[in-house]
Amino acid sequence: MTQATLFARIVSGELPADIVYRDDLVTAFRDIRPLAPIHILIVPNRAIPTLADVSVGDEATLGRMLRVASALARQEGVAEDGYRVMINCRDHGGQEVYHLHLHLVGGRPLGPMLARSR
Repeated sequence: MTQATLFARIVSGELPADIVYRDDLVTAFRDIRPLAPIHILIVPNRAIPTLADVSVGDEATLGRMLRVASALARQEGVAEDGYRVMINCRDHGGQEVYHLHLHLVGGRPLGPMLARSR
């Protein structure tokens, strides 16, 4: 039996979180170690380990994740100045929790995504 991820335990209500949105497909909550003034994680309610594990049947969930990110950016007051959405995939992509999640980050200038290699 596979151990439930931290995010699955938040979705199920087993662990507390500052939840800002929830519906039948996705849950959004504030990151406990924010990288910017606004840092919200949006996760599918059904555990999908990585973006590489997404199937055709997950299209509605992925679309919902993006729509919720846009709505939350407006709600949090960062839509006009701009924000970033990121999905990390596996080790080289910087994924730390193997439950697909989208980072909504904003509230200050974020700079370039990656430093240019020389």
